Amino acid sequence: MYQEEIASKQAHKAAEKEETSVGATEVAPTDVSGRKPADPPHKRDNRKAGDVIMTTILVADDDPHIRKLMRLYLENSQFNVIEAEDGQEALDLVSAEKIDLAIIDVMMPHLDGIELTEDIRSFLNIPILMVTAKGESQDKVKGFNAGTDDYLVKPFDPVELNLRVKALLKRYNINLENLVKIGDVSIDVERLTVASAQETVQLKRKECELLFTLAGSPGKIFTRAQLIEKIWGYDYEGDERTVDVHIKRLREQMTPFPDLTITTVRGLGYRLEEN
Repeated sequence: MYQEEIASKQAHKAAEKEETSVGATEVAPTDVSGRKPADPPHKRDNRKAGDVIMTTILVADDDPHIRKLMRLYLENSQFNVIEAEDGQEALDLVSAEKIDLAIIDVMMPHLDGIELTEDIRSFLNIPILMVTAKGESQDKVKGFNAGTDDYLVKPFDPVELNLRVKALLKRYNINLENLVKIGDVSIDVERLTVASAQETVQLKRKECELLFTLAGSPGKIFTRAQLIEKIWGYDYEGDERTVDVHIKRLREQMTPFPDLTITTVRGLGYRLEEN
């Protein structure tokens, strides 16, 4: 019992330290050896309270005209775009940045699209859309075997590009909106608020992202491990009790909204229920 109390206090202190360090910039290693970083750095998240949270898409293609075209189409659909001109640069970016979806060309220098997809799949589960030339059916077979989710054939229609991207994000349950509404309660992850017609409560970033995730699938049980990976990142090295600390805070903040309850499912995790 005494040891559990100590562990709980340590997790609480870690959570408080984490909240005060939001916005700090981490520098990714510049000395990368081999095809894949042995120890991927923590993903940078330099957003500050009030910043617009956008879905980030990596476009990896050695043709600058294709990258420019995709950036134009995707930014017009309110996506944040990061570019890579070869496979190794793309791998470094995926390891260092918070990427929601990757668009990968098959033929690239240093590391081709097939190898890049295999490397990404070895440590990260994100949607991957591979781009190939018309008629290259063998590339499609290799790509699907490597772990790609879908294909886009050059030359492509911008409407098709956006439709395929949005379909993949939906399949992976990545919310494209900054707002989730349950009954008359709205969770706004851009403004970091939970609000009804009578009350508005300001949340800290991790609290809001945690509530936003639970509210995105009401009734669904999320394990601590799933919440850690989705909100803190797959390479988070802290204690899973951090989730418990944030859930406790959220419950205290949610008292003005009696229609919503965060339920503990013993031995499994948490879920949000509408009363």
